Amino acid sequence: MTRSAMWTALITLAVSTPLCAQDTTVNDLKAKIFEAKTVQQRFTAGLRHCSELSGANFYFQARDRVLSLEDYHRSLDNLVAQGAFNPETRRPWNKQDADARWTQVTAQAKADQANCALVASLPFLQKKLDEMQQQASAPKGAPGK
Repeated sequence: MTRSAMWTALITLAVSTPLCAQDTTVNDLKAKIFEAKTVQQRFTAGLRHCSELSGANFYFQARDRVLSLEDYHRSLDNLVAQGAFNPETRRPWNKQDADARWTQVTAQAKADQANCALVASLPFLQKKLDEMQQQASAPKGAPGK
């Protein structure tokens, strides 16, 4: 490679790097917006309860209501103590079944909280994307805001 070709390659790389970084940021933002819109469509019924989904509760879709993790844990303990029938395992509830279900609902509580936060950030994300796209389409010599 000649010296002038190497300089040309370096200059091209230096000029294109900020554009590439901005394209990556815009694409990341678009992906986050797409994810938020998907959650918004999938979690429509749960979104009405976002004020309650702070991590201490979870949305129980089958009954369209919010349940307290503390109360749910107590209920699981009672099912185990009573030896109540567990329709999922087709045998009485035991400690392992209750622990597995507890793991599920605590993860769901975190996911519900994250879903609410993501959907709530949608207007901000869209505004930021619009601003970035306007900056990208503005002429290079034009004064910024």
